[in-house]
Amino acid sequence: MPRNVVLITADQWRGDCLSAAGHPVVRTPYLDQLAGRGARFDKAYSAVPSCIPARAALHTGLAQTSHRRTGYRDGVPWEYPVTLASEFGRHGYQTRAIGKLHAFPERNRIGFDEVTLHDGYLHAARDRRVDPRFHDDYLSWLERQPGEHAGADYADTGLDCNSVVARPWPRAERLHPTNWVVTEAVDFLYRRDVTSPFLLHLSFHRPHPPYDPPAWAFEQFLGVPQEDPVVGDWADSLAHWRDDSRADANYATYDAETVRRARAGYYGHMAHIDQQIQRFLTVLAEFGLGDDTWVCFTSDHGEMLGEHRLWRKAYPYEGSARVPLVLAGPPGALPPGGVVPDSLAELRDVMPTLLDCAGLPVPGGLDGYSLLPAARGEPLPSPRPWLHGEHALFGESMQWVTDGGEKYVWFSGSGREQLFDLTSDPQERHDLARSRPDSAALWRARLTAELGGRPEGYVAGGALVPGRPPLEVLPGAPQPRPFP
Repeated sequence: MPRNVVLITADQWRGDCLSAAGHPVVRTPYLDQLAGRGARFDKAYSAVPSCIPARAALHTGLAQTSHRRTGYRDGVPWEYPVTLASEFGRHGYQTRAIGKLHAFPERNRIGFDEVTLHDGYLHAARDRRVDPRFHDDYLSWLERQPGEHAGADYADTGLDCNSVVARPWPRAERLHPTNWVVTEAVDFLYRRDVTSPFLLHLSFHRPHPPYDPPAWAFEQFLGVPQEDPVVGDWADSLAHWRDDSRADANYATYDAETVRRARAGYYGHMAHIDQQIQRFLTVLAEFGLGDDTWVCFTSDHGEMLGEHRLWRKAYPYEGSARVPLVLAGPPGALPPGGVVPDSLAELRDVMPTLLDCAGLPVPGGLDGYSLLPAARGEPLPSPRPWLHGEHALFGESMQWVTDGGEKYVWFSGSGREQLFDLTSDPQERHDLARSRPDSAALWRARLTAELGGRPEGYVAGGALVPGRPPLEVLPGAPQPRPFP
């Protein structure tokens, strides 16, 4: 009998921000409990760590050279003939997405039967001359709630969607976008077609800014002792990005109180989401579905949170590129409490993994593969030896390759190289590119092989060539892929 599948995603959730992963401040008891039922992948990454390209990988099973998005650009149509939802739907599943998709056009269902949408603040869509019902179901729901008014908006607080400014949510907690996602999910469980299994995608916009969790979640982290953000011996090399005057800067040194409140807002969102996930899982069990459902939790990318004086995402560093990945199955499906420490996982692997969990065929031509064997404690048939990631930002592309033990970074504009030993230095404090020239040369050759033939011209004469303009979207749309 087919199993139900629930995919839960958060936006901008760092890979180390689970108490089960040893985080010194964040407490995520319910996600820890979920991981205790199955497997937590310790080396999971987002190859192009910002919202749009990460979600393209998640929903297509493709690497960036196939889904064609190598940076962040709004307004580019999604034209993928094979998606996670379309594959489940093709095999008789009822499919529903609630929350953030960040596809284009905004009402593009990317294969889901129904989408109830809240992408957060979309600059490309926020136009006061356009009715928000065209692109945001949460906003139209909010203004219909008792005590609210026409035009009620989660942005009424004035917080920016990418800034470090933080304050508690001013409305009743039930009106928060995080609660709304679960409320809609519970409603789906009442209204679903009971003759079909379902794929349900719960996609939380938080802990992405604005940092506005409920007061209880915000305040519990204000007084927690916190160390100063880690600053690597290489951080000054990015000082040309610095702008301390901006609350949404990519590189800045903020005062200690601003940093303390930003962390409280970020961690508070996580505590809130953790409890709302438990609210949903409790209701799922009350419907008698808890023992017949696979659950996967992950994020599109992380958040630097002041490390190396960096904020936001899109960088090759662990705070930005590493994501949580938890897979839990029905009783007996997986060994309990497993941690997968070595297998390199990437968001492109989520689609084939969930299809495999449901016992459905995985379409040919995907770049990702099923992680289910690793979750069971078995070797993967053909594990990737390393992962290639990248992101265009500030007029150049940050290219990187890692096997989970070492990481090599190359800046396409300047040609600058970095090398990190993630085993002895997981916080990437020390750049070893000069002190380990042989290792740097090995990784440079691997990246050169990855970039050969790219339209940007990053490789010429068998060598990396700096100074080539980067692309955020590669030319050519994905073609239909054959089914087995």
